[in-house]
Amino acid sequence: MSLASRLKAGETVFSAWCNLPHTLVMETLCRTDFTAFMLDMQHGPFDTQSVLQSVGIIQSAGKHTVVRIPVDRFDMASRALDFGAEGIIAPMINSVEDARRFAASMKYPPVGERSWGQLRGRPASYGAGGSGGYLTEVNAKTLAFAMIETRAAFTALDGILAVDGIDGVFVGPADFSIGWSNGAEVDAGTQAIIEPLREIAAKAHAAGKLCGIYAPNAELAKRFTGLGFTYVPVSVDTAYLQLGVQTLLAAIQS
Repeated sequence: MSLASRLKAGETVFSAWCNLPHTLVMETLCRTDFTAFMLDMQHGPFDTQSVLQSVGIIQSAGKHTVVRIPVDRFDMASRALDFGAEGIIAPMINSVEDARRFAASMKYPPVGERSWGQLRGRPASYGAGGSGGYLTEVNAKTLAFAMIETRAAFTALDGILAVDGIDGVFVGPADFSIGWSNGAEVDAGTQAIIEPLREIAAKAHAAGKLCGIYAPNAELAKRFTGLGFTYVPVSVDTAYLQLGVQTLLAAIQS
């Protein structure tokens, strides 16, 4: 089952957030119960080579890969898809025009302008390789998430959701809190953004689109799913390592 089919069926997917571009780290994370992995190229040190290697490891484990590309690097969106990623998160989509450019890089014609250049083999569930049926299947199963993290993006939300080829929106709550407070605070858990977050999720569902959000911890993951978000990367791999050590030492010392 693809990530797209899981989310479109209404499943809530809790994902790993990955900043450590090392094959052994990825192999270890793939032995956990996470079913999806988000590789961060925007603020994390993932590059083309480490994305290529990591996608292969995640695919071999039978799990799903999402890549957050750097700002305005729509060329990397199509490359990550060629490597086998199932979804792309594009930061700083602040207008309908930004969303259209992103969608164009993600989808084959007639929806977008993605060029043909597969690197990894096609999933067996897709149509005949190279056929129009295959292109239609790929367009349906590769997810384009536009990040909503500024007041401008929030204002343009209806138009962004209406763009053909945008499958959903993804909120960076820390950045959204900065924009919402006009730089007065950075707090992913602030109560000030609860109602706009609820509105983002509601509008996405009403438009037949998906909605995701980053949750720094388990408490916020529960809060955000309660608001209607269904793709939720939780914490980050560096924190998983620290938490494991702290839990072990606390157990020894108790």
